[in-house]
Amino acid sequence: MKNTFDQLTKNISPKDKENPTVAFLLEQFEQQFETILILKEQNQLLKDEIARLKNRNPKPKLKPSKLPKDPKPKSSAKGSTRKKKKKTAMLKIDKVERIAPEHIPEGSTFKGLNPYTVQGLQIAPFNTRYLLEQWQTPEGNIVAGILPPHVDGHFDSVLKSFILYQYHHCHVTQPLILEQLQEWGIDISPCQINRILNKGKDQFHAEKDNILQAGLQFSDYINVDDTGARHNGKNGYCTHIGNESFAWFKSTESKSRINFLELLCAGKTDYLLNDDAFQYMIDAR
Repeated sequence: MKNTFDQLTKNISPKDKENPTVAFLLEQFEQQFETILILKEQNQLLKDEIARLKNRNPKPKLKPSKLPKDPKPKSSAKGSTRKKKKKTAMLKIDKVERIAPEHIPEGSTFKGLNPYTVQGLQIAPFNTRYLLEQWQTPEGNIVAGILPPHVDGHFDSVLKSFILYQYHHCHVTQPLILEQLQEWGIDISPCQINRILNKGKDQFHAEKDNILQAGLQFSDYINVDDTGARHNGKNGYCTHIGNESFAWFKSTESKSRINFLELLCAGKTDYLLNDDAFQYMIDAR
């Protein structure tokens, strides 16, 4: 408290403090300052007591936050001859370049090499052209070479993996991925990026539907919510179904009851024709 009062009165010069009027006002101010702090503390005690009588939690005593301290390194045993492990000892070396001094005086003796490792990254287009041989048999038929099994389209697995990693893991938008690849010299269009991100993912969609089926089968209750947004002038909705055990999401263009019932089916369109269904079809005519 004394430090706070000194901070409030630090701008008053010692010469002004010698003035009787200023000294009297400072004394009165200090007394009132102490009284305010005491009353504030008593007021908080009364509030805590009222909260206790009402079975409420009193004001918590918050300790000042402290920066985490780095753990002290374990001291090695005395007399230990263990050498410090080099950080680059396990790195894969792709290129080795030997550099000699600019001038070696005559009569000098070679004393070995001093390694200096520089880490880098190479990002460049890597295009492969397959030349499929074509042969004509004596019967007039054409026999042609077949692409390797790992070739699926005009973009290799490394490029597809990079696009998937940037979009799903790094949350990079499709326009930025397109701009980045084109700056690196990759001839690719927005439709091709969108196709790589969405096409051929049936097994993942099936796995997602299985999660919903298992969650509905073993859950006593579920929570449902949806949110909407506009894209290209059209409304879109994302529906969430789940509880504390699982979470399932689906984006659609509708939030009707029919749409929700279709989502609950998790991709399976089953129909039940009973007396109620037949009566509904008769009444709907």
